[in-house]
Amino acid sequence: MSPDDHSHAPATRAKGAETGITIVPSVCPHDCTSTCALEVERLSPTRIGRVRGSQRNSYTAGVICEKVARYAERIHHPDRLTKPLRRVGPKGSRQFAEISWSDALDIVAEQFIAKARQYGSETIWPYYYAGTMGLVQRDGINRLRHAMKYSRWFSTICVALSDTGWIAGVGAKRGADLREIDDHSDLVVIWGGNPVNTQVNVMTHAMRARKRGAKLVVIDPYRTGTAEQADMHLAVRPGTDGALAVGVMHVLFKEGYADWDYLHRYTDAPDELAAHVAQRPPEWAAAITGLPVEEIVSFARLYGQAKAAFIRCHHGFSRSRNGAANMHAVTCLPAVTGAWKAKGGGALYGHTGMYPISKSLIEGHDLIDPSIRELDQSRLGPILTGDREALKNGPPVTGLLIQNTNPAMVCPELELVHKGFKREDLFTCVHEQFLTETAAYADIVLPATMFLEHDDFYTASGHTYFQVTKKVVEAPGECRENHYVISELAKRLGATHRGFEMTVWEIMDESLKASGMWDAETNWRSGGQDFHLGFETSHFLDGFAWPDKKFRFKPDWSAYGPRGRDMPSLPDHFDVIDNATTDKPFRLVAAPARTFLNSTFTETPSSQKREVRPTAMMNPEDCAAMAIADGDRVELGNERGSTIVHAKPKAGQQRGVVVVEGIWPNRNFETGIGINAVTSADPGWPNGGAVFHDTAVWIRKLP
Repeated sequence: MSPDDHSHAPATRAKGAETGITIVPSVCPHDCTSTCALEVERLSPTRIGRVRGSQRNSYTAGVICEKVARYAERIHHPDRLTKPLRRVGPKGSRQFAEISWSDALDIVAEQFIAKARQYGSETIWPYYYAGTMGLVQRDGINRLRHAMKYSRWFSTICVALSDTGWIAGVGAKRGADLREIDDHSDLVVIWGGNPVNTQVNVMTHAMRARKRGAKLVVIDPYRTGTAEQADMHLAVRPGTDGALAVGVMHVLFKEGYADWDYLHRYTDAPDELAAHVAQRPPEWAAAITGLPVEEIVSFARLYGQAKAAFIRCHHGFSRSRNGAANMHAVTCLPAVTGAWKAKGGGALYGHTGMYPISKSLIEGHDLIDPSIRELDQSRLGPILTGDREALKNGPPVTGLLIQNTNPAMVCPELELVHKGFKREDLFTCVHEQFLTETAAYADIVLPATMFLEHDDFYTASGHTYFQVTKKVVEAPGECRENHYVISELAKRLGATHRGFEMTVWEIMDESLKASGMWDAETNWRSGGQDFHLGFETSHFLDGFAWPDKKFRFKPDWSAYGPRGRDMPSLPDHFDVIDNATTDKPFRLVAAPARTFLNSTFTETPSSQKREVRPTAMMNPEDCAAMAIADGDRVELGNERGSTIVHAKPKAGQQRGVVVVEGIWPNRNFETGIGINAVTSADPGWPNGGAVFHDTAVWIRKLP
């Protein structure tokens, strides 16, 4: 069957067949942890109606977020790009003229060839990220990169720190199945995340457990929508989660909650750890975290007494210079108590390490040249403004091909990013769905498909299904999928690889078969292939993923990067964060909004209506001390830049903590630049990673 042929699709008619509505399966690509199975109302070959969660996936369980439920608002938005454009005005002016696809691609290829002739192939940097999580449409850009010997890609925006911290102890990116908490957990700890905003499925399962009598604890610097549902909320200072975990371990060992039989069988250095944390009592942790001693002790006892304590480790508390150390410290808790032994116990950060899928054909791994420099995506600002270290002492970047991301909003140090994009010697091609902040700086803009308009397949981080999906509707105008753009550029650039000659479906099918997985058609018809490893393996009762099978309280941090030698050998507070000072007394958390997803959905009216405007949530006592009332304009800034927002007093966060939710478009700020003007492009320890929640700022009230 052709991948575009839905004549035999597992689709059903909606109630009232006379309406002509067909329900078609799909998969959401916008959040790697959720990767929700969907049921989409197809009203016509070009139009969708409602989108619902599918019951065929027991993790999605019929539930999706409000953003995707209203996806028709986005896919049929009147401002969608539908034709290729060529810039005719100054960079950033949004002045473009329509152009044919053939001419647009010819210009891109000619520019890349000319610039590579002048500076060498490394001057071109294909730049992408997570606007889609589909493995072919997202990652196929790397096949062109490797074929042409363009600068390589160091992915650091999201998981570099959290992956490192989890794997340092556990050994692999997998964990206990979150579905276990429904019927088995007696304590659920949501650490460093706000699933009410970002992963609605986590809340669905957590609330099922709570309804059954399980306790819910949330650890987060401010009172999120998730924290409001909790039995206990620990509002830590940003960047101090490792200290909290160590203080909890002190109590666990001191009061007899440590499982010594488990420790001696499954961990590397339990005696050293016990002696180490004995020197770090709750009073020590309280001084660092700002939490009362009683709260730390109470949480430790609750955790120690639970028979099946489950920790859902989210990404938020790792987005700090010490984020990997923080993540590792938290993963030590179930190893101390032996919580892994119980169904509904243990921890989960992500599951993507369990999938056997080979990405060699997708990315062209056979073409990789390790001598080509690898550039850090989070350091785009320094790279585009000529920082020699960021450029790895190589040539300037003079050509960009940008897919699936909007760095003029989402990257740190935005003033440098914008300055770099304005360079006249920089040629930028952006393949996008809307005329984004980044597209406004482009020389060529190409109209892109959305996920319901192309084929792809997806891993999941929060659950265990690998899912194939097919195009649901035709794209409007002249929108083209990523694979088309990459393959057409390859022809013009002289890049050779058989992946450029294949369809997306052929690439998926061959990759799946080579990986020993179901073929694409079987996967699609079945609603995904479940790779759950079973209780014993997912709980590491057959050993952790190290040669000695033991959890590592003492990671070899230097194995992950040269700065690993600076890190503490045992869990601790690694004090390399951007601490508050007299001049910058506030610590900023740039948290996700409920109805935005980074820079996605910021264009939809319902999302803008709900979020209202960029807002700084502050402790009421801080507001009173500065005579700041609800709605007052305030400027917040540091040595990197500043921006203006409206203030809102909010209980549930410590003094000196300020939270701005959502990556708003720059145009929504008086200054014309958003919250990432103040966040840092400094790399986290031991080997890079974005530090969006590790920012010291000053705040002043405006007239």
